[in-house]
Amino acid sequence: MRRLMKWFLLLAILGGIGAAVAGPVVTWYRKGTTQRYLTAKISKGRVETVVNSTGTIKPIRTITIGSFVSGPIASIEAGIDFNSPVKVGQLLAQIEDKLFMAARARDQAAVKSQMADKKRIKALLEQAKNNEIRALDLKEINEGFLSANEYDQVRFARESLQAQLALADAAIEQAEANLENSKANVGYTKIISSVNGRIIERKVDKGQTVASSFQTPEMFIIGEDMDKELHVYASVDEADIGSIVTAKKNNRGVRFTVDGYPRDLFSGEIKEVRQNATTTQNVVTYPVVVKTKPDDRLFPGMTANITFLIDVREDVVRVPTAALRFVPLLTQVHPEDRRYLEGTATTPDQSKSGVRMSADEKVDLAKGRSRRIVWVQEDQWLRAVPVVLGLSDTKFAELIEGDLTEDRPLVTGLDLSAAPTTPVADPDKSGDES
Repeated sequence: MRRLMKWFLLLAILGGIGAAVAGPVVTWYRKGTTQRYLTAKISKGRVETVVNSTGTIKPIRTITIGSFVSGPIASIEAGIDFNSPVKVGQLLAQIEDKLFMAARARDQAAVKSQMADKKRIKALLEQAKNNEIRALDLKEINEGFLSANEYDQVRFARESLQAQLALADAAIEQAEANLENSKANVGYTKIISSVNGRIIERKVDKGQTVASSFQTPEMFIIGEDMDKELHVYASVDEADIGSIVTAKKNNRGVRFTVDGYPRDLFSGEIKEVRQNATTTQNVVTYPVVVKTKPDDRLFPGMTANITFLIDVREDVVRVPTAALRFVPLLTQVHPEDRRYLEGTATTPDQSKSGVRMSADEKVDLAKGRSRRIVWVQEDQWLRAVPVVLGLSDTKFAELIEGDLTEDRPLVTGLDLSAAPTTPVADPDKSGDES
C-alpha cells in the first residue's frame, strides 16, 4: 500500500512538473510556427497629391535676329557675345555699307536730276503759255495774221508741256521712292536688337559674308526678358491634364529640379495649359507652360523634372500606402474575412483584361478606388478593415472612414527573417478539428 502511495505521489509530482513546462513550450511552439509580419503605424501629418512630368527650360520668347541685306560683316560691337545682355535698339553688328551708300548717293542724284528737269519743263511751259497769249492777241487784231495751223501748233505745244510737267512730277516721286529704298538698305546694314534680353547664340563673326536671298540668314538668337522670367515647357499625359487644370484654378505651386543642380529645388507656377495636343505612338500629351523666376543656375535647354502640386491636406490621419499594396494568402486570413479576398479573386479588372467597359462602369470603377482594405493582426490571424481614402501620395493616403486609430499597426508585408518553420494551418481544417 505504501509503495502504491509512493507511485501516486511520484506521478503527481511529475504531472505537475509537466503541466508547468507544457504552457511555455506550447507558447514557444506557436511563436515559432506562426507567420510574423512587417507593420507600419497610422500617423498624422501632411498628404499631397502630385503629378510628375518632365519639361525643357526656355526663355519667354526666342527672337532670331538676321540680315535683310547681303554683304560682309564689317564689325561686331564690343561686348556682343554669348550671354551678353542687350536692349531694344542696341547696335549688334555692322554690315559693310559701301555699295548701299553708293546706291543712296546715286538715287539722291537722280532725285535732283528729275527736279531740275521739272524746272526746265516748267520754264518751257511758261514760254508756251505766253506764246499762246500772243497768238490770241494777234487773232483779235486781224484773223489773217495767224493761220489755224500755226495756232494749233502754239496751243498743242502748251498742252504737251503740261503733260511733260505731270510726267516730271511722277518721275520725281519714283526717284524719291528709290532714294527711300536706298536709305532703308543703308539702315539694314546696322543689325539692331528688337527686344530686351540676352544673347543665347551668336552665329557670325567679323569678315563673314551673309547672303540674303530666299531666306534671311540668322546672325543672333536672343532670349527675351530672361532677367525677368523663364518658362518651363512640360508635356503632360492626357490622363493627368484634368488635375493640372484644377491645380491652375486653385493657384497650386510647381516644384522642379534640373540635372545640373540635383540638390537644388526650384519653384514656379502654372502659367498656361495649352490645348494643342501632341500624339506620339498613341500617347496623347498636352503642353503646360510653367513660369519661374530667373536664376543663374537655370540655362535654356535644361531638362526639368517637374512636380505639379494638385491638392494638399495638412494634419490628417494617414494610412501607409505599403499597407494598401499588401494582399495576404487565404490561409492567413480569419475565416470571417476571407470573403474580401474571394471577392477580389472572382471579380476581374475589366480594364486590364481587355474587356471594354461602358462609361458608367468606368466612372463607378474610378469612384470605387477610394474604398480599400487594410489588414491588422489579431492573434495568429489577419483581420480585414475596410477604409475610405482621400488624397494619396507615394507614402501615405488620407483616411476618410475606417475603424482605425492613430498608432494602430497595419500589416505591410511578410517578415521573411522570421518565417514560420511549418505552414500556417488552414482555418477550415482547424475549425473542423475543433
